[in-house]
Amino acid sequence: MRSQFVARYAAVGSALLLSLFLLGLGARAAWSQGTAPAQNTPAFKLTPDRQAVLERISAASLRGHLSFIASDLLEGRATPSRGLDIAAEYIAAQFRRAGLEPVGDANEKGEKGYFQTANWVTLEGDLDKFDLTLSDGAQTISVPAAQVSYASDQALTVERAALIKVDFKDAAALAALKAEQVAGKVVLTEIPDFRREERAKWAEGMRAQNEFLGKVKALNPALLISLDRTSTSGRGLGSKRLVDPELKSNQGMGGQAAQFLTVHDPRVVKLYDALKPGEAVGTLTLHVAASVEKPAKLRNVVGLLPGSDPVLKDTYVLVTAHYDHIGTGAPVNGDGIFNGANDDGSGTVSVIELASALATLKERPKRSILFMTVFGEERGLLGSRYYGRHPIFPIEKTVADVNLEHVGRTDDVEGDKANTATLTGFDFTDVGPIFKAAGELTGVKVYKHEQNSDSFFGRSDNQALADQGVPAHTLCVAFIFPDYHGLGDHWEKVNYPNLEKTNRMVAVALMMMADNTDEPKWNEANPKTSRYVQAWKARRGK
Repeated sequence: MRSQFVARYAAVGSALLLSLFLLGLGARAAWSQGTAPAQNTPAFKLTPDRQAVLERISAASLRGHLSFIASDLLEGRATPSRGLDIAAEYIAAQFRRAGLEPVGDANEKGEKGYFQTANWVTLEGDLDKFDLTLSDGAQTISVPAAQVSYASDQALTVERAALIKVDFKDAAALAALKAEQVAGKVVLTEIPDFRREERAKWAEGMRAQNEFLGKVKALNPALLISLDRTSTSGRGLGSKRLVDPELKSNQGMGGQAAQFLTVHDPRVVKLYDALKPGEAVGTLTLHVAASVEKPAKLRNVVGLLPGSDPVLKDTYVLVTAHYDHIGTGAPVNGDGIFNGANDDGSGTVSVIELASALATLKERPKRSILFMTVFGEERGLLGSRYYGRHPIFPIEKTVADVNLEHVGRTDDVEGDKANTATLTGFDFTDVGPIFKAAGELTGVKVYKHEQNSDSFFGRSDNQALADQGVPAHTLCVAFIFPDYHGLGDHWEKVNYPNLEKTNRMVAVALMMMADNTDEPKWNEANPKTSRYVQAWKARRGK
């Protein structure tokens, strides 16, 4: 997730709103400012057909999907990766099974499929030209690239440079070193990996690391090497940055300083332990070639449920979630896979489940519903921004985006969030009252989180659609949960009965929006929405 906005709705009393809905009389949402346009909240009844759709949404089905999407087999679904490709194929298979209309890329026969493909390149290390050799006079150690983490794309050559041991924790010893003692040598040290600590300690760990690196860099060493005792495998060579040829820019995963390299080799750790602090014994030779560009095929997965109205079927309600996560890292207690079950496997399987259920409607909503899972959210909203630049259906015909993220876990750091849900940017369109009403019908309290609603608006894929002028929100249950971006975000920790209930609430809200002749609108009375309003008007020629 990612910005800030203000403005509030005057909430319509939930009991009154529910009674109006059940009577089929409808209600009108009012802005607290009183000057912004309001949408006619649609009259809605849970007909037997609609009720049957809701009952198709099941905890068991969601569990089944997520146990695969967040399995170790998919290796954390990094963008790009084999695991991400497997996830894409799985999602496409579920869209095909549900009978959604394929609206993605066409094959050589002109037949459309379920993928919207972005052809990018990734910068990867040149393994064939890598050489790292250490010698202490008694032995020579050749370290393979698989036991190295070097996050720079620059070439680097160090020839038989002397070694000097510097204790990361000994600030006084570091302060006593002079540039003439260190310049041109290779500094060996052991920098703790703060990412293995509790997330609350990350900021402190990062600050300490950056302070140390700054002081060492000022001494002008040829190279700094940090030893890792915990893992025997590294992240390899190069930053693995994505390059979008269309934008001519690098995306995501920035690199560390060019002269900083981590070694995950027990032999080098043993050599390090034998050295005395400050002692310059032994030599190191390193050859790293510049990263090379390799093609990367990235895919959004899309499927359409066509609407029933002759005119309104050419307008679209978009349902999204990102199906990527952050891949793998240094193992802790044997686990190095960031499975991303809640972030955002839970949103991904919800898109699948909603598509499968709503596709069984005998009486389709007036508007079409486009289901899409996107790549690269964790690397900067890449897939949703790509869709914004290359919409399959016109942006001016896209009336709303409902983005789903963090919808499976209820163990928020603030406490239990069962039977609740919240929207980011709750107050700057008139979508909020629709979800509140849907919650009343399904037993879910939909509310505005006063601290996080606005600040999290720009932290997920809804932002990319909002930038295009589409009224867009992210719906979530737990903003921050204990394993957020951690190795412990496993599928077993999801509250599946609650996820079932949340999905049923979202299904009702989607049917309400897709069946309403009025489109959701931005709150123009709120100055914080002005950029989105301008984008919306530009798209519509207003």
